[in-house]
Amino acid sequence: MPLKISLKAGERFVLNGAVVENGDRRATLVLQNRASVLREKDILQSEDVTSPARHIYFPIMMMYLSSKDDSNLYDEFVLRMNEFMSAVADPEALANCVSISRDVMSGEYYKALIRCKKLISFEKGRLG
Repeated sequence: MPLKISLKAGERFVLNGAVVENGDRRATLVLQNRASVLREKDILQSEDVTSPARHIYFPIMMMYLSSKDDSNLYDEFVLRMNEFMSAVADPEALANCVSISRDVMSGEYYKALIRCKKLISFEKGRLG
């Protein structure tokens, strides 16, 4: 199933590890096969990893964008997820953590990133 991406003028995205920038006009791309794609708004820079949920998001993002398996990234994810789950009591947030872990274990990194954004929102609501 093709993936259709609409881009604003000057918008950046990562496609299989390459940073691509749209030109000066709005554009639509259709990707016909499976590819690792992240829009600029979904890319977290290392200096922006400032909260526990973001510490979970970052290694998942790096695994998604990486062309090779990196056990260090997986280990970092597991460590940060365990820390987060031991500090949170909210049943919905914990269920989300379990779903994220399942997605990561099955290699469904993009799904895990989408779910992790909910953790970031949850955290924002709690911490302000």
